[in-house]
Amino acid sequence: MQAVLDGTVLADAPDGDVITIEGNWYFPPDAVTASALSTSDTPYTCPWKGRAQYYNVQTAEGSHPDAAWAYPEPPASAIGRVGRDFSGFVAFDKVVTVG
Repeated sequence: MQAVLDGTVLADAPDGDVITIEGNWYFPPDAVTASALSTSDTPYTCPWKGRAQYYNVQTAEGSHPDAAWAYPEPPASAIGRVGRDFSGFVAFDKVVTVG
């Protein structure tokens, strides 16, 4: 499965390594093109997944603010609810094509 924006592959992982949570696909950290992401200061805390880290996505076409996010340290209850540890897994905004 890949995440692609403006023709740039942002993440690439076998389908079995990607997790779906609330309609979003989360890629393992090592499957993400780290050079395409830069840390955003946008704050957000999910009631059940905990504190999120947002990222700006950079492609040759330009910057896409807050187009990716991860939960660096989800609580144990969230990991139990998902059924798998998703710490640091990266999800992408709907402007990114995932498939």
